[in-house]
Amino acid sequence: MSRLVKTVVSGLVSLSLAITPTLSAFAQSVVTREQIEACKSQDEASFREAVASVTVHSLEQSLKSINYKSLVDQEWRDGDVDTIIDSRVDIAIKEIREETSWGNLLKTLAYREEAQKLATRAAERVYQSDVVSKAIETLASGVGEKIGQNIEFAAKDAALPALRCLQEYLGPRYGSTVSNLVRDDARKDFSAPTTDGTATITSTSVLKEAGGGATGLAILIVRRQLANLARSVGQRIVGSVLARLVSVVAGGVGLVLIAKDIWDFRHGVLPIIETEMKSEETKEKVRQVIAETIATQIQSHIQQIGQSAADRVISVWHEFRAAHLKALDLADRNEKFRSFLDTLSADHLGRLDEVLSLILANEGEPGVLKRLDNGTLDEAVSRLPDSAVQIARATRSLEDGIKWYAIAGARTDDVANFGIYRVAQPDQFTSTSLFKLLGLGDQVAINRLAGLTPDARTTLFDLEPLSLKGLARSLNREELGQLAQYLSGLGQTAREQILRTVAKEPAKLKLLARSRIRQAVITSSDQNAAVEMMLRGDNGFSPQATMKDMQLVVEGRVHPLLLLDKHPISLGVMAILLVMLLFVLRRLFYTPKLRTTEAE
Repeated sequence: MSRLVKTVVSGLVSLSLAITPTLSAFAQSVVTREQIEACKSQDEASFREAVASVTVHSLEQSLKSINYKSLVDQEWRDGDVDTIIDSRVDIAIKEIREETSWGNLLKTLAYREEAQKLATRAAERVYQSDVVSKAIETLASGVGEKIGQNIEFAAKDAALPALRCLQEYLGPRYGSTVSNLVRDDARKDFSAPTTDGTATITSTSVLKEAGGGATGLAILIVRRQLANLARSVGQRIVGSVLARLVSVVAGGVGLVLIAKDIWDFRHGVLPIIETEMKSEETKEKVRQVIAETIATQIQSHIQQIGQSAADRVISVWHEFRAAHLKALDLADRNEKFRSFLDTLSADHLGRLDEVLSLILANEGEPGVLKRLDNGTLDEAVSRLPDSAVQIARATRSLEDGIKWYAIAGARTDDVANFGIYRVAQPDQFTSTSLFKLLGLGDQVAINRLAGLTPDARTTLFDLEPLSLKGLARSLNREELGQLAQYLSGLGQTAREQILRTVAKEPAKLKLLARSRIRQAVITSSDQNAAVEMMLRGDNGFSPQATMKDMQLVVEGRVHPLLLLDKHPISLGVMAILLVMLLFVLRRLFYTPKLRTTEAE
């Protein structure tokens, strides 16, 4: 029954020790106005000290309620250390009695120095023995576990003033958006989700996370503070116990002898030492030394905790500043830009960095301020779709991204996906012409047509979309340009005729490819006849076709150059035949006169 009561009481004490700092931390961790004002310092070194100051103040307030002596007393009872010490005292006294002669033991009754030496031997054998050292180590581990919980909660509470200090430093310089973002990043380092809020102390790893949730800063500091506690406290205990033993041995021999039988004289002061080492007063002194040792170590390292917190806050700020250097530099120097920065959400900060990089590269800082005034900076950061920024990034021009978005609107993604911006400028399109081009839905056709001049595209858009897509896939960009040139100078009928033919047989465009042929077709009085003549498939030797086309030339409907280009073989044969005919006619109708000789 008594064991059950002891267990219940132990549990209640542990629970209260863990909860009390948590409940009181918020009320106690109030920093002074002077400390907050110090956070607004102009230089970073002073800011670092201000963070350390508010963190230390908060920790001191939060840890005030820890009763180290109560923790030690509880662990002492749980570990039954009284029994362990008494047993070890019996062993030590017996060993010393057997090792020391009667004469030397009697000397301890007469000489203070000898009594002190004997007391020292006894104290060292007890408190430096493995069994007592292990008991103290176990006790220190139990106390450390509960202190670890308190420091974990205290470190989380200390985050509030430290982060407030951070905001006081950044807010006036860079605005609330930046200060809030850096604060949120720093908060993650002060607190992580815990599973059960407990921690385990061992001799090898003084504070071990429970489920990975303890505060990282608290874990680091507590490990440093308590790692060597069990080893260092032993010598302090020996020194403290010796001070009491020596005092009792030196001043209480007479009284002890009155109460002792004459037979006990042979043991010298050993009975006194034994009685004192088992006394509650001596054990209370041991517990007090342990409690003071732990408290001293914790208190002496609060400054280290504060400096560690300050270092991490500064580190988070440096990382943020490195990532957003250009925006922060402008915000620090330009109040209007700082106000603009405050209107942005965290999601837009990365976009702002990229937009600033583009503007500064092409337009410099005056360009940023100009766009801030005319609203295009806000448009680029807040309203441009990602595809428009992708275009700006690829062309190294924010203006291109803005213009493409102005023309394409909701279809800017298609402009980016098809890569139209790589082969054309936005001012070469209207929304109507761009949507016609995108309507083809074919990567090859769209890119080839996008590379043409606006007039050439407009001319080709007269073709049905399906036919135009097939034509654009069959002809390269240069050939499409040639085709557009033909079409631009022709009448509607001739244009449609070429489009229909070339759409079915793209190779026939080569028949019209040369500029002199194009000019001859356009200058022909009957363009339809000229086009039909050039697109017919009878390019070989065909006297009948040659004569028919020659008649068109004679009638003045078709330019003569087209006849020569269309029927070079037929015309060559006809020229040869004509020469031969002329030669025959000459022979028939021309008789040369005979020369008379001088002799006649």
